[in-house]
Amino acid sequence: MNEAIIQVQHLSHIYAAKQATALRRPALLDINLEIARSSCAAIIGVTGSGKSTLVQHFNGLLLPTSGTVIVDGIEVGASKADLPKLRQQVGLLFQFPEAQLFEKTVYADVAFGPQRLHLSRQEMRVRVIQALASVGLPHATYAQRSPFELSGGQRRRVALAGVLAMRPTILVLDEPGVGLDAEGREEFYKHIRALKQEGITVILVSHDMAEVAALADQLFVLHQGSLVMQGVPRTIFAQTALLHDYGLAPPPLSMLLTLLRQRGLDVPVEIATVEDAFTFLTR
Repeated sequence: MNEAIIQVQHLSHIYAAKQATALRRPALLDINLEIARSSCAAIIGVTGSGKSTLVQHFNGLLLPTSGTVIVDGIEVGASKADLPKLRQQVGLLFQFPEAQLFEKTVYADVAFGPQRLHLSRQEMRVRVIQALASVGLPHATYAQRSPFELSGGQRRRVALAGVLAMRPTILVLDEPGVGLDAEGREEFYKHIRALKQEGITVILVSHDMAEVAALADQLFVLHQGSLVMQGVPRTIFAQTALLHDYGLAPPPLSMLLTLLRQRGLDVPVEIATVEDAFTFLTR
């Protein structure tokens, strides 16, 4: 595994409220984790488990109540932390980002972020062209089209291109596949995998266990603000009873493989994809 690009040590966070501090329930409690550079890490848990609170510490939208968060060498809560630099390094794509598109053309939407960096026109153009190419929307074909003429999956890729044009080293995706049809999801996943291959660290916040199984190298499970499980997906998903205790269920393939093992079939633990399972079961 590569070196850690994000290190979280004893992180707790309590949202400001009117009641006395002693009466407030922490949104995060003593979180310790590391995310490897160029990996794809998934953070899962039921609604209210602390997922969004955690990832908002990664670019300084929230600061620790206690503990430390170090992102690519920047300590987020430090008094002299360069938060503008951090926010360029950590791109966030929230749920349904296509709803935030507003410009008349795809080019103008993708260029909006780089314009705020006061780049030269040539540098901005290069960034837009490269970002569109990264998400499979060639500049020559799509740049002058209205984003509102595109499919849902294409609009989401335009939104992703807008984040990539800022040249982040870390990309946080909140439920990236939600609302897309099967074809749109798989197309989007293909580009996420390609970004990881290019060296971008990808962090998924997801309720979709099949999505996590398809994309993630590392898996972190939050429950009521605490980190309760962490490891590689196949190891976590094999612990069906424990996941159920935390209100989660493994993806269907993991449940099937667990059932086959319980019935005596020697299914290797390395099998984690439909393709691997098909090859094993039909050999």
